[in-house]
This record gives sequence, structure tokens and C-alpha cells, in this order.
Amino acid sequence: MRLAERLQRIKPSPSSMAGQHARQLRAQGRDIVSLTSGEPDFDTPEHIRAAAFRAMNAGQTRYTDVAGTVALREAIQAKFARENGLDYGIDEIIVSTGAKQIIFNAIMATVDTGDEVIVPAPYWVSYPDITLLANGTPVIVDTRAEDGFRLQPEALERAITPNTRWLILNGPNNPSGANYTKADLLALAEVLLRHPQVWILTDDIYEHLLYDGRVFHTLAQVAPALRARTLTLNGVSKAYAMTGWRIGYAGAPVALIKAMTKLQSQSTSNPSSVSQAAALAALTGPQDFIAQSRERFQERRDRVVEALNAIDGIRCASPEGAFYVFPACDALYGATLPDGSRLENSEQWVLHLLNAQNLAVLQGSAYGVDTHFRISFAASVAVLEEGCRRIAQARAQLG
Repeated sequence: MRLAERLQRIKPSPSSMAGQHARQLRAQGRDIVSLTSGEPDFDTPEHIRAAAFRAMNAGQTRYTDVAGTVALREAIQAKFARENGLDYGIDEIIVSTGAKQIIFNAIMATVDTGDEVIVPAPYWVSYPDITLLANGTPVIVDTRAEDGFRLQPEALERAITPNTRWLILNGPNNPSGANYTKADLLALAEVLLRHPQVWILTDDIYEHLLYDGRVFHTLAQVAPALRARTLTLNGVSKAYAMTGWRIGYAGAPVALIKAMTKLQSQSTSNPSSVSQAAALAALTGPQDFIAQSRERFQERRDRVVEALNAIDGIRCASPEGAFYVFPACDALYGATLPDGSRLENSEQWVLHLLNAQNLAVLQGSAYGVDTHFRISFAASVAVLEEGCRRIAQARAQLG
């Protein structure tokens, strides 16, 4: 079979493949501890599951509007107004099969050959590849650990060209946990206002997972002048432990939403009707689950950061949000691995952890930063402590 050329531009999602590989190794009998998961380890709250059950029993198992049920879009409209101070009309909202489809729809609907998409590094692994599928050019802009891995205005200014079509801004960030304050966003907005050809996609999927009392802000909220060219992306997967339900949503100007809906009509059509009923219950029902899970995640974060910083050669900043730590491992480069070769990059370090200690984590190079590696703390305290113990043992095995 001859495969399409566009498929050769991309690679399988490293995070998805890492989780799958860990499951395969477990099936072979290996004692694998996997800290690769990009999903909460909690069950979906009972009232959300009950809503899905009721929807099925009521016969809500047929097609819906391509862009989502009116009831769910009204709930999203209320959510944007209540939590983000954003006023979107129903025709300015789309629901898709996960937040990833929102990104795919937006990029595929707007990017042509020669168009550039600015992606700050570290980045979620799918941003560059979705751009490549659309024949666009991902422009990777490095951020610095000393800046908290936040995109700086002067770096954004340097990256923008007449061909720039989009800036993708993710905060809290996967994998670094970096969050953008209101002042950070206003500084970036000053740059963007000078370049009217640039649209902005704000990926807010980790909005509710901010720690130490931090307050979340999104760009269209703090810079209303940019609302007319901003796509505000969110979903229920991380906040409500609903990754498998596959519901993402976004607000944007009508013209963009119509284009995305047109594309969706020829791919998946509507998202699952039952999942939409569950998402409606998530957005309109009790919200105490969010605060409870955030408290548990923060406790785990603190334990993992402390344990990692006790390991010689590992440096780990405390993430401001999301449920990942992004420790630096480059101080280990140059050491000798058990097979006699030299450790030179994050992929070798991650492979050493897997081979020597049966620990699965993700290399920083997959996120555009080869000096670091990613650990998910969406796991029990016992599992996290065992994972950190194995990292310490792997470090001790280096010459």
C-alpha cells in the first residue's frame, strides 16, 4: 500500500505510545511502574456517570447537531461567562470529540502551505504534528527555565513573520506546569496587537489545576481587543476525570466556528450524544470534585518535587499547574551507562530508567526540550514514591 505523503511528516504521539508500551511490558510479566499518563487517576464523579445512564435510558443515543447539543453549548456559554468573563453566542461555540479535535479542526480549516504556527517549547506533542498535517510550518520558540518556561514578549516578536497564522499558547502547560499571569498575558497581547494577521489558540485544558492559590486568566479575557481572533479551547477531560468520554469545546468568532463545524461534519460529525449528556452534568452539577482533586494533586506534587530534588544530578522546579513535573536531567549527561556507553540525551536517560528500573516516563525531547524529562503525578502517593525510588536507583547505576 502507498501511504499519503502527509503521513510521513508526523510521528505517533509519544505520550500515547509510551502508555501503550508500558501496558505491553506489563502483559509480558515485567513489574512496570508507569508515570506517563496524561489523565487523572480518579473515577469520573458519580453524578456525571448517572447522567450518562439516564441519557441512554431516555433514548438520547441518536445524532445531535454537528457542533453539539444546544443544551451543552448553553452550559458552555454559561461556563465561559461565569468563570472566564467571556461572552460567546451559541453560534460561537463548538463541541468536538476531545480538545485535540478542536485543535485539528482549527488548524486544518485555516492553515495552508507556507503558513506558520508559532509553538513555544516545551509544547504538547501534538501541536507541531497537527500543523505539519495541514502543510503548515511549526515555528518552535524556545523558552527558558529561568523564565519559568513562559513565552517572553521579545521572543514572540522575533518569531512573527508575514506568514505567521497562529500562536498556540498553553497554560497551565503540559509538560512544564507553567502558568501565565494576567501581567504575562497583557505583555504578550501588546505584541500581538501589532500583528493583526496572527490568530491565537489558547489551550486552557488544565485551567482548574492551578496550585498555591493561583488565579487563572485567559487571553481573550484580559485583552478583549484580541477576542475577535482568539480561539479559547477547553474541555471536561482533566477537570472532571473524563478523558475517555472525549469531549472538548471552544469559543471563537462565528466564521471560524462555522469552518470548524463544516470540517467536523465530514470527519466525526457530532461528538457522542451520551458523552455530551455527561459533560452537561459536569458543567452544571456540583463542582466540589475539582477542589478535592486539586488538593490531592498538590500534595502529590510537593512530595514528588521534594523526592526528586534529593537525587544527585536531578533538578526539579515546582510546577504551578497541571499534573506533571518536568525535572532537568542534563547534569547527568556525560555519565557512563551500564552498557558502557555515554549518557547524552533525555531519550537515553528515559530508556535507562525503563531498562534498568522498569520505570516508564517521557523524554523531554518529545516536548522540544532535551534537557528535561516528564513525570505525571496523576498516580497514588505509593506509586509516585516507588517511581522516585527507582529514579534514585537508576542514578546510582551511572558511572
